[in-house]
Amino acid sequence: MPTADPELEVLFRLSQAVHRAVRQAITSPHRGDVVAMGADGSPTEELDRVAEGQLLATLETEGVDWEVLSEEAGRVRRGGGPLLVVDPIDGSHNALRSVPFSTISLALGRGTLGGVEKAVIRDLFQGTTYWATRGGGAWRDGHRLRTRSWEARGELFFVNLGRHATPKAVALAEKGRRIRSLGCASLEMAMVAQGSADAYFFENDTPERNLRVTDIAAGYLLVREAGGAVSDAARRGLESVPLDLSEHTSVLAYGHPSVLPRLVEVAP
Repeated sequence: MPTADPELEVLFRLSQAVHRAVRQAITSPHRGDVVAMGADGSPTEELDRVAEGQLLATLETEGVDWEVLSEEAGRVRRGGGPLLVVDPIDGSHNALRSVPFSTISLALGRGTLGGVEKAVIRDLFQGTTYWATRGGGAWRDGHRLRTRSWEARGELFFVNLGRHATPKAVALAEKGRRIRSLGCASLEMAMVAQGSADAYFFENDTPERNLRVTDIAAGYLLVREAGGAVSDAARRGLESVPLDLSEHTSVLAYGHPSVLPRLVEVAP
């Protein structure tokens, strides 16, 4: 994927290195062993440890001074450069069960979600790579991405469902013509960016069960650069959400304003 952007090239190489490491580790019988507790308070499986270890090792090889914010290691001080917000394996439950819907999600920026400048999402099963730069558009394997307009009674929504989903999420699932719930926020948001889906919605019953910036930072930039919009469930902008693991948010990402009346039907 040729580019004149050195930072984006580093993000590509990071994603490729992690992809290779995960591909090798996924066959291990110990891939699901819990080896630690992550910085976000959730268990760290061996597969997550391998992915994050490869990421940090590759950063050292690259010689960049980027700080790191990761679900597993938390904040890693590395010299005061821009902040790399990373989910080493987004959709780790899928990866552990060989459900082919998981990614490495990388976003580079400073301060808040609105300060994210570059993003790369790599599908760990298909090898497809999505990327975006602020003001430079969104891309998939070299092809420009555009969101699509809503077609009445033909929509496809990605909605997080399960025992902690809110009534609003369930109501949206009942309204959509087609619904998918695949457990990988970055890739579901990429589906919105490329026009495969009209919207992605995630809202759980308590704030701490909602998404962290590591889940959505790359997808946030990708959707916006493809012509879509991203807000929380109450349709408040996320630009000021800090790049910090303590923050959790619901997410509504949609491809085109024409779908909003359909989404508003299930507003509280």
